Amino acid sequence: MNKVVLVTGANSGIGLALCERLLSQDPEGLQLCLACRNMRRAEAARSALLTSNPTAQIALLQMDTSSISSVISAAQEVRLRYHRLDYLYLNAGIMPNPQFDVKAFFKGLFSSNVITMFATGEGILTQKDGVTADGLQEVFATNLFGHFLLIRELEPVLCHEGRTSQLVWTSSSNAHRSAFNLEDLQHRGGAQPYSSSKYASDLLSLALNAHYNKQGLYSSVICPGFVMTNLTYGILPSFPAFLWTLLMPVFWLIRMFTNTFTLTPYNGAEALFWLFKQKPESLDPYAKYHSLTSGLGHNYTQPRKMDIDLETSESLYEKLLQLESEVRKKLQEKQKEAQNAQVHPAETDSS
Repeated sequence: MNKVVLVTGANSGIGLALCERLLSQDPEGLQLCLACRNMRRAEAARSALLTSNPTAQIALLQMDTSSISSVISAAQEVRLRYHRLDYLYLNAGIMPNPQFDVKAFFKGLFSSNVITMFATGEGILTQKDGVTADGLQEVFATNLFGHFLLIRELEPVLCHEGRTSQLVWTSSSNAHRSAFNLEDLQHRGGAQPYSSSKYASDLLSLALNAHYNKQGLYSSVICPGFVMTNLTYGILPSFPAFLWTLLMPVFWLIRMFTNTFTLTPYNGAEALFWLFKQKPESLDPYAKYHSLTSGLGHNYTQPRKMDIDLETSESLYEKLLQLESEVRKKLQEKQKEAQNAQVHPAETDSS
């Protein structure tokens, strides 16, 4: 039977590269679903994939992980289309309005921390956050909570007796414990919402394993390394394209000294693709699987222990369940108000 694979944020970057790699291995043995916010870009991605794999089964799904109603609606559509889901790649993510500290950057260039600075953005990046229509912090909603809600909604097609399904989170080397605070889950009071959301995904993956493994659902986390994607280019939006081109030889040189500079989306998707070929029950729930590229261009995957603990992950899980209950209640109230407005439209003064 064909494996059913859903990828969020699949229209570009690492998500699209993963789809290309999956189809190159077995174009007719997959049912691939691209879950994207922008359907025009999703159509373009689907067309590009079909050009290389004309017999592939590729469906599109409109979903914005920052929107509660969009996630619920998309999940309902998935449950109607598929009786099971084998792989759910939780890849969609944003880093809005990143602020680049030029002074810290040049200081870091001449320090022993230069490679770490390039690989993780540590010390040179802060981000400004927004608020969604649901009243949630935008980065938290898009990168973490929308995906959590999607998993909860898709339990009927993810959890089946006698077979396994796999969740795979695209995390980051920028996932730092220091950026995360259980008492400020949405990172309203901090300047590193992206880092906080990625560390939270690391924690959540551990909790999901504790709660769902008995139902055949397993969760893993990957790090794509330093990849040149739209997210990377967005760090310096006013940076001229030719300067990025000039920087590339520097990045290739740095890769001779560190294997985390994967640079291309194809290389960055290495761990995502590697996990597709593994038995999920054999994987380490405490490990983050890193996409790595040697100085000679050889791609491989390596597990590295995450800085996480079960107690904190359980606390996060409980808080997310509580938040889920609250947002569902608000959504139901909004729907009732809308229905009442249709049944009892405001009377106009005809005098």
